[in-house]
Amino acid sequence: MHTAQFLEAQNELVTLRDMIRWVSTQLTHSDIYLGHGTNDYITEARHLTLVPLGMPITLGDLDLDARLTSTEKKEILALLEKRIFDKIPTAYLTQRAFFADLMFYVNEHVLIPRSPIGQLITEKLSPYADNLVKKRKIENEELMILDLCTGSGCIAIALAYAFENASIDAVDISFDALAVCDENIQAHQLTHRVFPIQSDLFDALGHTQYDFIITNPPYVDAEDMSDLPEEFLHEPELALASGSDGLDITKRILKEAKHHLKEEGFLICEVGNSMVHLIDAYPHFQFEWIEFKKGGDGVFIISKSQLDLL
Repeated sequence: MHTAQFLEAQNELVTLRDMIRWVSTQLTHSDIYLGHGTNDYITEARHLTLVPLGMPITLGDLDLDARLTSTEKKEILALLEKRIFDKIPTAYLTQRAFFADLMFYVNEHVLIPRSPIGQLITEKLSPYADNLVKKRKIENEELMILDLCTGSGCIAIALAYAFENASIDAVDISFDALAVCDENIQAHQLTHRVFPIQSDLFDALGHTQYDFIITNPPYVDAEDMSDLPEEFLHEPELALASGSDGLDITKRILKEAKHHLKEEGFLICEVGNSMVHLIDAYPHFQFEWIEFKKGGDGVFIISKSQLDLL
């Protein structure tokens, strides 16, 4: 974006509608990569324009005619410059991300939430969790869930909203990530049901067993790591890379998860594009891949008894 364009926008744009339209045009003509929570330039522009002002991205049409102050315009345009020229993902610029219809604080110590697992959580893990949830209610017992590699805590917190009788452990190896997770837990007032734990996968969990282990671990293989768009380079490599085939962490999880699942428990794990490598690594096993109505793939579900067959 040239200085002349910036000054023109600063002087001539008046309303939120003007700003969203103009920002969208600048994004369209740039070489940014979308894929950190938005899939089109209009939505990206709404995030860049509305979130810094503390307004909902779903703001109604009539409200878009609200006028912007000079200070507000400068703030939005400054974020736009960083988005286009420094390739910083919008969620890091606004420090806000959305997952399973909830808002979370994020910074560059955690991945930006975007997992299709969010769709499964908003549907209360149905149909996989239906019988187990009913059984726990009849027994008047808490549903025990582990969010492994929790990052921002978005999966753990979304699960707490989906299951009112659940206790969720949110585990990560990174203390910096857990600081973000803890901030989100407090913001959502869930300190009594979501518990951040520092651990290298299961190492610090002792003999604790869960009804569900849900994990979005690092799974990017070496080839993809070397060819990632610039936006991904702002995310922590620790949360992305997982060896030559992207399965270093996943193989550990598959080996150890059975010791931390109750008899009727399930593991839900995302491996993204490395699903091809996973199928090759276990040619004798038929993985069950979850289908998502709103798009997304690379997530499998496996029972405790099936883990013994790997």
